[in-house]
Amino acid sequence: MAQRRLLLVLALIGGVASWTGTGGASVGCPFCSEERGPTLVGDFTQASMVLLGTFTKPKLGDGGLGEGTSVFEIEKVLKSNAIVEGKKAITLPRYVNQPKTKFLIFCDVFKDNIDPYRGVVVESDSELVRYLQGAVKLKDSPAPERLRYCFDFLNSAEIDVALDAYREFAKADYKEYMGIARKLPPETIAGWLKDPKTPPYRYGLYASLLGHCGKPEHAQLLRSMIDDPQKRSGSGLDGLLAGYVMIQPTEGWAYVKDMLKDVKQEFLVRYSALRTVRFLWDQRPDLIAKKELVSALLLLLPHNDMADFAIEDLRKWKCWDETDKILPLFKAKSHDIPVVRRAILRFALQSQNPAAVAFVQAQRQRDPQWVQETEELLKLEP
Repeated sequence: MAQRRLLLVLALIGGVASWTGTGGASVGCPFCSEERGPTLVGDFTQASMVLLGTFTKPKLGDGGLGEGTSVFEIEKVLKSNAIVEGKKAITLPRYVNQPKTKFLIFCDVFKDNIDPYRGVVVESDSELVRYLQGAVKLKDSPAPERLRYCFDFLNSAEIDVALDAYREFAKADYKEYMGIARKLPPETIAGWLKDPKTPPYRYGLYASLLGHCGKPEHAQLLRSMIDDPQKRSGSGLDGLLAGYVMIQPTEGWAYVKDMLKDVKQEFLVRYSALRTVRFLWDQRPDLIAKKELVSALLLLLPHNDMADFAIEDLRKWKCWDETDKILPLFKAKSHDIPVVRRAILRFALQSQNPAAVAFVQAQRQRDPQWVQETEELLKLEP
């Protein structure tokens, strides 16, 4: 069960690094779980030069397919280097036989050798170059200003532009965009969410943005998406739930709690609700009282496939008053699972509750090596 659960969690969040859990520093947008690759501005900053143009005169090398040279006809220099100054064309160590296709290429230069490491196709009437030039001008501006610029390109018809704008949000901390989100056009975002062409991985970001600027009718839109089995199955469910709570805190929070306590709900659904609770604790304590968030975690204790998550969060939140609800699970047959038992021990090791102290002493007598290993792991926490 534990291995299957781990695979489900990784499928939901797109990798462990995309979510730090609770009580830690954020490593980016909490609702952007996919497409966290390099941005155009990032590559522009690192590149020795960036050029726009076309490949001509391809010549195959002796090594076979893909090896050879091509002449790159320079139409525009977006970032210059001494090696191209005054030149209208350069020879590159790449065989590219697409003379009718325009490319934006990012190159490194080392000891007079040019290495084009990224190429992006630029369609006719493309807005990619305009988008990149605008983003580069703002690269040293405050994050809210940069993200507001990217927002206008999130739903670009050009996939490279739309993807890059999304990646800029994905690497941003929530606090960097929550301010601008309040001033965004809600109908625009709602339209993106209603659009069947919108990739499901974007639901979380869009819904969280709508949560800041939306009206009651937009809460109903989010609720309808949450209730849709197809739309709730992706990685954006926590963002949909968070947006719902932001617009209608009372109704949205009641819905989240109902989802948490329903053991018949699919694991990923309950896990998304848990992530929403973590978000509210870490980022939006103004919406739901902390005692309410603690009570929500307690709803998960009877669930043997999620109890360890709840216990770990309660430990990180230093909820030592809940010790008497956690320790009895150690002897429950339903919770006789290594990850749950270790979570209980970790909680008890840090709790100053007399019952927890006595529990640790008993476990130290029963299995001193297990207790010592658990203590060592706790010391490694940041």
